[in-house]
Amino acid sequence: MNGLLALHIVAGSLALVSSGVALAVKKGGRSHKLAGSTFFYSMVVIFLTAVIMAVLTANTFLFLVALFSFYLAFSGWRFARNRSGEPQWLDWLAVIIMVSSGLLMGLLAFKDYPQFTSTSVTLSVFGSIAIVLGLADTKSHRDRAATGKVRIAKHLTNMLGGTIAVVTAVLVVNVSMTPPWLGWILPTILMLPVIIWWRRKVKA
Repeated sequence: MNGLLALHIVAGSLALVSSGVALAVKKGGRSHKLAGSTFFYSMVVIFLTAVIMAVLTANTFLFLVALFSFYLAFSGWRFARNRSGEPQWLDWLAVIIMVSSGLLMGLLAFKDYPQFTSTSVTLSVFGSIAIVLGLADTKSHRDRAATGKVRIAKHLTNMLGGTIAVVTAVLVVNVSMTPPWLGWILPTILMLPVIIWWRRKVKA
């Protein structure tokens, strides 16, 4: 567990730095592509270590959050690479897992109804985002719509979503907030308007 946790932290730090570089440099250039690839493969390591630790500790919450976070990075990476808009079987499998995990998050969030814990609030927010994004990407795959500016906007949205996941993890681990669920959703609240504005700018 100590080794897994150390690897998880190193990958998380690398993902945080590389996402910042990808945002700062010229989009589409060599530096942007290198930073984006570094971010994606760091997220792969984060995902694998998180899943193993979740299984070893029987932590369903960590397992679902790992699936949710990795989908954002994976789909963002796929939208960057797939210029044709033609989805592959991996894309379909990913959206199925994303929507399914969102539904499971919703079910677990209401397990303790009518009392809502910090975990319930977090799962409600993440579950809703997972379902909305997963269904939007499903429609995009079905219509072969992810080309041109739409593809770039989707790449931007999902990669920034993955960045939010990394920032959230760093915030939750290092900063104590009241109520506890605030640390889990604050980065999403702050970054969502930026993502919406940037999407509209790209598509315009």
